[in-house]
Amino acid sequence: MIRVMLIDDEEDALDLLGILLGQIGSVQVAGRYINPLQAIEALSYTPVDAVFLDNQMPGMKGTEAARIVRSMFPHMPIVFTTAYAEYAVEAFEIQSTDYLLKPFTIERLQNAVARIKQSLSESVFQARQRASMTPTVKCLGGFQLVLPGDMNKGLTWKTKKERELCAFLIHYAGKTVNTASIIEAIWPGYDLNKAKTYLYTCLSYLRKSLAEHHIPIHIMKADQGFGAALDGVTVDVMEFEQLLSSTLAEAEEEMDERSYDKMNQMYKGEYLEACDFGWATARQLEIKASYVRVLRKWHAYFQSQGNRTLAMDSLQNLLSLAPDSEIDGRELIKLHLKIGDRNEAYRVCLQLEQAVRLQLGAELEEETLRLIEKTKDKTERQAE
Repeated sequence: MIRVMLIDDEEDALDLLGILLGQIGSVQVAGRYINPLQAIEALSYTPVDAVFLDNQMPGMKGTEAARIVRSMFPHMPIVFTTAYAEYAVEAFEIQSTDYLLKPFTIERLQNAVARIKQSLSESVFQARQRASMTPTVKCLGGFQLVLPGDMNKGLTWKTKKERELCAFLIHYAGKTVNTASIIEAIWPGYDLNKAKTYLYTCLSYLRKSLAEHHIPIHIMKADQGFGAALDGVTVDVMEFEQLLSSTLAEAEEEMDERSYDKMNQMYKGEYLEACDFGWATARQLEIKASYVRVLRKWHAYFQSQGNRTLAMDSLQNLLSLAPDSEIDGRELIKLHLKIGDRNEAYRVCLQLEQAVRLQLGAELEEETLRLIEKTKDKTERQAE
């Protein structure tokens, strides 16, 4: 599904274009404007994939508006819809994706939409190429420093403590941590002099590894300790935390399903999962709690939009993080029952029972017990 903005000073033209795009399918009109200045302002906060605009409009020509859009979004596909052929050369100079002369047929519009999709595919490919050349630190689902130019190869560590020291300094990226705190976190209980020797040895290994692989992480020495400066290095957990924070701050009308997809694609597991770094536990719990809150917000949003499929998906993701959450488990069971999927509802019941009774050693809440019994009865009657 591509999201488009329509700009034309004639309401009838906007109506017709909207109808034709609806007939083509896989296109969503994210906004329609008769005033190009208002449209340009809206682009700063409305996520769209392409713009359709007329050229002859009062106050601002379409080509002028297109130049502003191009300055804001250099790779945004722009399609002109106009009754005048003489602006085609200027439109070409602006690198427009297509130029439709009114009146145009639905077949001609389909061709323009196909060009938009091709342009978007190329932009995604180029972005992936650029990303593949950027060193990446993966902290979700473990810890790995991906080498520039090879998304499938990570840095090989000389020792486990070199790896942990690198993770620790990135954990506090941009901040200096005093030597005593580093030793207490990574070599607790060690003789101080031996621990300092281990620290300086690991720092030497780490600096050499980063330099050999041209990774722009710079280990800085301050009066009281050390820190890491990240120069253009992408850290997945930082992007993930920013996405969670912005989603929690958004109003419902600002929420975009693409952010939901991006969030779930980014999450590969808990922060520094299975690394056994005690100093990372607090942040690990904070990220998990934020992710749960965001998934609950998405669930409420999908429910308000009548999108039961994604409402159930958000709850299923939530229960994978917090399998003993009875309030969320009950909601998911109810959703499955509403659509008549009793087997899936029963499966969630069993998972919830196992998580609460067997893993926590606790008793289920009365409301949960009643719902589980009701689900079991319906499933048994269906089997008969």
